[in-house]
Amino acid sequence: MSAIDDLSFFQQVASRGSLTEVARQLGLSLPAVSKRLSQLEARLGVQLLQRTTRRLSLTPEGSLYLEGGRPILRQLEELENALTSQQLKLQGRLRINATLGFGRRHLAPVVSSFARLHPELALSLELTTQPVSLLGDEFDLSICMGEPPDSRLIAVRLLHNPRILCAAPEYLEAMPPLRSVADLARHNCIVLRQFGSDYGIWRFHRGGQDYAHKVNGTLSSNDGEVALRLALDGHGLIMRSRWNVQEHLDSGRLHAVLVDYQTPPADVFAIYQHRRHIPRRISEFARYLGQELAKRLPFAAIE
Repeated sequence: MSAIDDLSFFQQVASRGSLTEVARQLGLSLPAVSKRLSQLEARLGVQLLQRTTRRLSLTPEGSLYLEGGRPILRQLEELENALTSQQLKLQGRLRINATLGFGRRHLAPVVSSFARLHPELALSLELTTQPVSLLGDEFDLSICMGEPPDSRLIAVRLLHNPRILCAAPEYLEAMPPLRSVADLARHNCIVLRQFGSDYGIWRFHRGGQDYAHKVNGTLSSNDGEVALRLALDGHGLIMRSRWNVQEHLDSGRLHAVLVDYQTPPADVFAIYQHRRHIPRRISEFARYLGQELAKRLPFAAIE
């Protein structure tokens, strides 16, 4: 194996954190992966990883090899992309990450149609319960809700996506009226336990003033579709992205409340790393994704 192959192999081991997972990704046996790692350490004359039965951890030498190798691999990829940028066919691999609900409902169909247009491109869509960092090399592009926290990343806004506070009409008819944020104290709020410790705080803005309310309720879930189903069944209020509830608002199965208050935006972004030469497979997919999502969700399209 060449030094570049070794670098690429070790990047996978470090990012996956599991020799079993690396073996699955590479289509190799676990002993073969373990042997290759041992051969790499023998060639370099250093130990790169501490191995236990539960986890892998980088040694100082492993951290140096990992961090020093990333720009080398990226520069090589950029060189190859620059040489092949005029090719009409998209080739190579594109690794995409998204959250479960949006990924299943809207991203997977777009990936399918894009794969049909570009049969020589290897596409991988991995859905996770939480957004991932793109500062490593595990993914090429991530679809996330809300402004990206790191300025070192390129963020392409794909869809407008306000959050909507809503409930089933039968629930609203049986409960006290909702005229202000303070009225939430008298309501059963379905809490979605995702993405951080302040999931029980609902935030609003109106007339230059911010409002934050710690909500309570008898039902909660870590899954957005489960929480939505509970709201449709009339159990309480829910705050969800517009893409997730618009069809139910249109049908009348859910009614929006406190509509004169603004909620924190959760616009949909395609995020990828800054590079001197952005691979065409990334830029083309981001462009195609924006077009297709605008067709699927016309109420949220970017003007």
